[in-house]
Amino acid sequence: QLMQLHDKLSLYFALEDAERLRFIPPPVGVSDWETIRTAGVSKSSSDQAVMYARTFTEALVAWREQDAAAFNTAVQASSALTTDVSATTRGRLRHEWDFSQASPFILAMSLYVLVFVLAALSWLRFSEPLGRAALWILTLTLVIHTAGLISRIYIQGRPPVTNLYSSAIFVGWGGAVLGLILERLYRNGIGSVTAAGLGFLTLLVAHNLSMDGDTMTMMQAVLDTNFWLATHVVVITLGYGATFLAGFLSVVYIVRGVFTRGLDQATAASLSRMIYGIIAFATLFSFVGTILGGIWADQSWGRFWGWDPKENGALLIVLWNALVLHAKWGGLVRHRGIAVLGVAGNIVTSWSWFGTNMLGVGLHAYGFIDSALLWMFIFVTSQLAIIGIGLIPLEKWRSPLAKAKGPKVPHAAPAVGT
Repeated sequence: QLMQLHDKLSLYFALEDAERLRFIPPPVGVSDWETIRTAGVSKSSSDQAVMYARTFTEALVAWREQDAAAFNTAVQASSALTTDVSATTRGRLRHEWDFSQASPFILAMSLYVLVFVLAALSWLRFSEPLGRAALWILTLTLVIHTAGLISRIYIQGRPPVTNLYSSAIFVGWGGAVLGLILERLYRNGIGSVTAAGLGFLTLLVAHNLSMDGDTMTMMQAVLDTNFWLATHVVVITLGYGATFLAGFLSVVYIVRGVFTRGLDQATAASLSRMIYGIIAFATLFSFVGTILGGIWADQSWGRFWGWDPKENGALLIVLWNALVLHAKWGGLVRHRGIAVLGVAGNIVTSWSWFGTNMLGVGLHAYGFIDSALLWMFIFVTSQLAIIGIGLIPLEKWRSPLAKAKGPKVPHAAPAVGT
């Protein structure tokens, strides 16, 4: 509660000081926009910035007095002052307006739902036409998702991931791209279902994060480097997306196996290969991203590793994925076992992504999100429930796996599931 009170008081004083209202355009060669207060009193402000602040103040006074003619005159005068703003800045402003009106991520969310429904229905009837339709709509949805990402990159002049909001968008995009590749390879609807599910849920997370205000906030000083944002942050976020995709594939395995008759030996083997391949991809990107993060930390804070909660979370993802791969290599788990471990990967990744921020400590703790605690608790509980369902004895499953005899494994250690 003290943290919430602090955040609200900080917001109040920032608004009272007009610090958040930075709409005085900078001169050519300057990147930071100004507030009315700074433009009016700062010695470094140009005459044009002072005039811009004056016309905006006149517009506010006219609006308060309900003087439409004076308001229009002030707005026209303000618009005339922006002609000297650089062409790049004007282009970004126009594109940001078009972007906000188009709402590509809201549209993508709706299309992801449609893809999910069509791909799931293809498991029941009309598998060929419905599966093909789901694949093409998924491709279109990813084009829209990608266009939204590129728009944000152009507007901000930054790599795709700069804060929690953009990380949610990018995690979903990376997972959906991998899901599309799986669907192109296997053509069984599983890639479409998982890509659509992951894409929708991550965009839903991003939408809820956007409720807190600006999604294109100013960069913190330690993050103000495009090189490391484009390397460490992008690479490790792709690792997040891949681990989540493996977890969603694992959920499909367990749900289809326990509750339907749609998981035969061939489908189980196919799903197991998908999960294994995606976890291998996630391990590589998580490991490389963590190493790059250590190099960045050494340059920023003078130490490669400091057991910071966020650093520990990244290490947990690497270790967990490596554990799953070694369990598969060593014959300790088979198809069902890797699926159960894959679902647990969702818990590990969600903790590294959001949970570490909730601790409120460490150099990577950029703010507590009060609503995230409940939703993370719900998500973790749901994943634990799915793990419990996956551990139900095979003879209780509805799928043909209950009657099939698993392959022998030439290892002394017992294997979990088939």
